[in-house]
Amino acid sequence: MRIIAVAMLYFLMVFGVGFLLGPMRVYLLEPRLGETMATLCEAPFLLIVIVLAARWLPKRFNMRMSAASLAAVGLGGLFLQQLADVVVGTLLRGITLAQQLSHLATPAGLIYMGLLLAYVAMPVLVNWPRLSGANARSTEHNP
Repeated sequence: MRIIAVAMLYFLMVFGVGFLLGPMRVYLLEPRLGETMATLCEAPFLLIVIVLAARWLPKRFNMRMSAASLAAVGLGGLFLQQLADVVVGTLLRGITLAQQLSHLATPAGLIYMGLLLAYVAMPVLVNWPRLSGANARSTEHNP
């Protein structure tokens, strides 16, 4: 149950920041810089939130630090994030699913996909030193 709660909060934190930054990117930066440069400007802020949320949430909720549970947080968050992206894109921006998928082949879409990969992997990556079993293996002595 903790995994689900942490995945939901991970999604809410990152998506919430993206939801706030998105209009600034689209309406302020894209007309001046173009879509790719605007996306590059936004990406570091999203990456910071991804790293901070992935590190803080499992610790805050005293989650079992295993690669499987942390990977489940990333995958669960990604599922919710993609669902929300489709809903927001369709309902608020009037973009069809086909248009959303074709956008992934653009430079801005590739940046977005890189952020998605970071989003999924980050709970495991930033908590790697604290994984259950990793500490036990590091204290073993091999003859």
